[in-house]
Amino acid sequence: MHASIQLELGLAVQLGTLSWLGFVPDDVASVPPTAVARLAEQLRLHPGALQGYGRRDHTRTDHLKLVVKYLGWKTTAPGSQALKELTQFLLDRAMEHDSPTLLFNLAREYLMSAHVVRPGPTVLAKMVGEARTGATALTTEPLGHLLTEEVRADLERLLIVDVGLGMTRLEWLRQGAREATASAVKTSIDKLLWLRAIDAHTVDLSALPNERRRFLATVARRSTNQALDRREERKYPILLAFVAQAAIDQLDEVVALFDQARVRA
Repeated sequence: MHASIQLELGLAVQLGTLSWLGFVPDDVASVPPTAVARLAEQLRLHPGALQGYGRRDHTRTDHLKLVVKYLGWKTTAPGSQALKELTQFLLDRAMEHDSPTLLFNLAREYLMSAHVVRPGPTVLAKMVGEARTGATALTTEPLGHLLTEEVRADLERLLIVDVGLGMTRLEWLRQGAREATASAVKTSIDKLLWLRAIDAHTVDLSALPNERRRFLATVARRSTNQALDRREERKYPILLAFVAQAAIDQLDEVVALFDQARVRA
């Protein structure tokens, strides 16, 4: 089949694929036959012309450059502004989320909306990992001076089962009052006093962005003791953010319970 027809169809497939998927597969000929057939019909070309396209690497690469330029897209070439922006985007999102899958999907959506050609999945997965590592460093370093041996010991106590409570302090603090009974008021005050005894109300986390503080506190509320323990050093900023937020929430709960009890009286 004439080479020019093959090149024309291959170029058209790349044009449609980039607009639709946000990237072009290395093996352009692997595009679903139905899609190729429909495109070939519109161009009045034989769909079989695509077979063998891209055997010469520079053909696919040269065509991709043309497609990117024609569509006005950008690439994440080393040193490019698009790469720097993607790196910063991932770091910002990693400060709010910890799931690699979620971060990968957020990056994919961002690249599509920004009209940036998505790098290969291996490259993007590596960037996600680097962003998560960077977010951990940006969390640990500003809080290093707060995590003294005494504070670490207090945070460790959160994960140890208290015989009197029959549960860990973390579980105890996560349980909110359901009604303004005398027992509930007493328990709420006990929690507030315990948090104040470890100076949770004086913890200054202003060095962290608000989103990161909320994220860390949410991780503590949703994780099991075992999951937190497995994080080793990374658990301390998480627990610190939790007790700092718990000190605020617990005071609000005590005030709310007293208000409810007063109204009932």
